[in-house]
Amino acid sequence: MTAPEYTKISQGTVYDPANGIDGKICDLWILDGRIVSPPADSTIRPVRTIDAEGLVVMPGGIDIHCHIAGPKVNVARKLRPEDKRRAEPVMRTKNTHSGTMGAVPSTFATGYKYAGLGYTTAFDAAVPPLGARHAHEEFEDTPCLDKGFYVLMGNNHYVMKAIAEKEPQKLKAFIGWLLSATKGYAPKLVNPGGVEVWKSRQGGNVHGLDELVDHFQVTPRQIISGVAQAAGELKLPHAVHIHCNNLGMPGNWTTTLETMKALEGRRGHITHIQFHSYGGGNGDENTFNSKVLPLADYVNSHPNITVDVGQVLFGETTSMTGDGPLGYFLSNIYGGKWFSSDTEMESGCGITPIKYRNKSLVHSLQWAIGLEWYLTVNDPWRVIMSTDHPNGGSFLAYPQIIRLLMDKTYRQDVLKTCPPEILHRSSLADMDREYTLNEIAIITRAGPARILGLKNKGHLGPGADADITIYTPDPNQERMFELPRMVIKSGRIMVEQGEIRDPLIGKTLYVPPDYDQAVEPDIQAWFEKYYSIRWRNYPVDISYLTDPCPIPVLE
Repeated sequence: MTAPEYTKISQGTVYDPANGIDGKICDLWILDGRIVSPPADSTIRPVRTIDAEGLVVMPGGIDIHCHIAGPKVNVARKLRPEDKRRAEPVMRTKNTHSGTMGAVPSTFATGYKYAGLGYTTAFDAAVPPLGARHAHEEFEDTPCLDKGFYVLMGNNHYVMKAIAEKEPQKLKAFIGWLLSATKGYAPKLVNPGGVEVWKSRQGGNVHGLDELVDHFQVTPRQIISGVAQAAGELKLPHAVHIHCNNLGMPGNWTTTLETMKALEGRRGHITHIQFHSYGGGNGDENTFNSKVLPLADYVNSHPNITVDVGQVLFGETTSMTGDGPLGYFLSNIYGGKWFSSDTEMESGCGITPIKYRNKSLVHSLQWAIGLEWYLTVNDPWRVIMSTDHPNGGSFLAYPQIIRLLMDKTYRQDVLKTCPPEILHRSSLADMDREYTLNEIAIITRAGPARILGLKNKGHLGPGADADITIYTPDPNQERMFELPRMVIKSGRIMVEQGEIRDPLIGKTLYVPPDYDQAVEPDIQAWFEKYYSIRWRNYPVDISYLTDPCPIPVLE
């Protein structure tokens, strides 16, 4: 009988918040891609021992919200050929393909660079159902990561039709069918109702949660409430993922607060909340200010709500969003090229280059507002690191954000480079909180795993996926987190001393919800009447996925 081939990580300083381990020196044992208990037989020796003495050991990072696959990302790459010409290339080696960087890296570069930061899982945040097959194809081309995506539903005609006709069971069945057909992970709402108004009026938007959407006579509030209720009844591992109305607009904090209230105690995740936390009004820059404190007070007192930040970093990037009217608004501000699309009965999209400048009062306030969120939410399990890559900045900025959170002096030094008016319009200068390594492990690993319902990720206990990052301690936290000593994926050494050793293609994470299939004839009749493709060609077959990994619904 062949002896089991264990790998042992020896004497690392482990940060595993999900299991209550905060800087404890201990060993980890790996077998068949999983973390396991030490063998009962003390005579068993591992086939490989990794000496982690003096090093920091954490689970692999999880990006809960980014844009890395699907039609919009491919269009953004085409929109910015000058970015690719100037971008630092990822060189081809015996283990890797070449790739281009810039604001929207190529698929290969995306996987390699995430792995190079210690990340092993990422979720694309906005895929139209019609683009699901494309997204899965790009996933197959993106190495080093386990991946999944959220399915756009906030402007889907069948969703609004079911809500208008007051048929919640039909809505629930349709959401279950749509997730099953696309092999997606969670329902995503982007400017619910607003994108449909933009399309139907050839320009326009909704500006409040109780405005009626043309033709359907439903409101954003009803869409939010209805989809949140259906997601809860389907027992999805991740709650409805919400991009609120009025993103980026002065005074939008009241819309954000109303969105939270519209959940009525149901689970909900508010994404890139920095972009939804603005005071002021009438487009007047002189009134623009932070409203994090009242919003964070609401989040702190309502455990059904989780958020990710959407941190802005200074520099050039690309905005890409399922929020069509927002894309147009930004193109007018920045005066650059602009792309907009209409995805049949489902969604829209807006793409434009942008540049954040620390000398701009508005941009500096956006930067400060994001940091306020991290420092104001009391429970780090409910506030997750994101840049809304690439909208607020590249995921490559995560090490810089970590330093901003852990080092108050560095934070204050950067603050001094911003316009002085920022001191009167945000509370950042008065915040003394500094994150610990354990809290960093929560907002980048354990927290996202819990919010996503990934029981085998974000921790280092027996049964967990052996996704592990080993860092060399450094008083400069940015330097520490931008180059891990080693990254292990599914028990295999993927990165060592900054070099890709094993560019494996990771799993595809999706949900197989149980829904009332008796509703399918109604869906099919509607589908065949309006869509440009046939019903039978729409669903993505399971054989199309790379290493499919179904995530069970909640018990």
